[in-house]
Amino acid sequence: MPDGLDPRRCDVAVIGAGGAGLFTALTAAAAGANVVLVSATPLAQTASYWAQGGIAAAIAEDDSPELHLQDTEAAGRGAVRRSAAQVLVSEAPDRLRDLERLGVVFDADRHGRLSLGLEGGHTRRRVAHCGGSATGRRIVRQLSARVVEEPGVTVFEGARATNLWIEDGRCVGVVLEDGRAIRARGTILSTGGAAALWSRTTNPPGSLGIGLSLAHAAGADLADLEFLQFHPTAVVGVKGREGFLITEAIRGEGATLHTADGSRFVDELAPRDEVARAIFTELERTGATSVGLDMRAVDPLLFPNVVSALREAGIDPTTQLIPVAPASHYMMGGVVTDLDGRASVAGLYAVGEAACTGLHGANRLASNSLSECFVFGARAATAAVDEPATGNGGAGAPAPSPLTRPTRATQEALWRDAGLVRTREGLERLLDDPHPLARLIAACALGREESRGAHTRADHPDTVSDLDGVHAVVGRDGASRLEHWS
Repeated sequence: MPDGLDPRRCDVAVIGAGGAGLFTALTAAAAGANVVLVSATPLAQTASYWAQGGIAAAIAEDDSPELHLQDTEAAGRGAVRRSAAQVLVSEAPDRLRDLERLGVVFDADRHGRLSLGLEGGHTRRRVAHCGGSATGRRIVRQLSARVVEEPGVTVFEGARATNLWIEDGRCVGVVLEDGRAIRARGTILSTGGAAALWSRTTNPPGSLGIGLSLAHAAGADLADLEFLQFHPTAVVGVKGREGFLITEAIRGEGATLHTADGSRFVDELAPRDEVARAIFTELERTGATSVGLDMRAVDPLLFPNVVSALREAGIDPTTQLIPVAPASHYMMGGVVTDLDGRASVAGLYAVGEAACTGLHGANRLASNSLSECFVFGARAATAAVDEPATGNGGAGAPAPSPLTRPTRATQEALWRDAGLVRTREGLERLLDDPHPLARLIAACALGREESRGAHTRADHPDTVSDLDGVHAVVGRDGASRLEHWS
């Protein structure tokens, strides 16, 4: 290491400062831990900032955790790990109340009751929002402010993790791009997903699966990388707003989808994989580049940031249809973890979109992702605080390793060969891609010889019942194997 850059010791190191990372750091600090939070961007500028969806929690009188579980499993197309889903639906209401205690203000009606939205795949109104579609922005701002005030959390802004620090098969910390090394009893990856590996995406440019790459290089298992969710309604063909996500909550309030001749062609509140495939099929049939999203009957005051963003781009959604098409949005797969966020490498944890508990199965239920951040972030924080001390060493920290970033060619190859519809020929081409994650995605997709949820194989169009509850796992050797998770 460079002179003067000694390893810093802490109880818990959290890599990534989105919603999951911020909440995890605060939870660990509340348990008495000394926490270092590493953020590649300034606080409140992470991918969570742009999240338009809300937090799914069964808190309405006509709702229950059992109904939420049923909807989660139905959306996940037979691949949901029930034990993970049970944790989420039972603990999400309490985590929502924790957020309120941290100062997050959720939308309420004139009587002070939470205003709950309806989104695709949900059979009840159970999605809590902040400022309509500004949920991510408001939660991240508030949690960032609390982190700055928390004496138990030290924040390294503008710092990038390049590799995990492994000793005797155990993760004992993380190494940063500038050579600093952080030694920790527990290291938690909350680095987000990988949807920006695809050329058309709703995600910010940094969503490249960095945490997945770090974990895999350290020997951790990854799983379900073939399950990449394509959001049905991302703006297309509008300068300055390409890929801008139009939240599903707008369809929950009555917005409809139309072909060029004005016909409706899909149940707008079906799960996302179904709606995205219906749009893809329509575009393939007609050669059009978009379908029209009609929100003219929706109160624009419910979604002020969507309306203002579109108006800035020259579209008035109160009078015009919005041109939309699917775009890569959310990685259901990630670092394999147990129900407390533990990865297959001792001392290493993952939460949020970087993790794969099996919760989302083959198709994430809308707004379960933010709930996941807080439910499993709290669990990982509690478990990491109880990790044993890592010894007195500080010497032996590895040097920073250069991160492999995708080329435009890789992003276009993933869109072409691992897009909404895949074939063996295309996936085998990806096995030769220079980017390691592209190869691992292809390995998982090749191993799943069926169509299920977000994974559609033109050469294997049917869902195979023998693969219910089965997950594609890739280890350090890059080979895919199928495992059944309970």
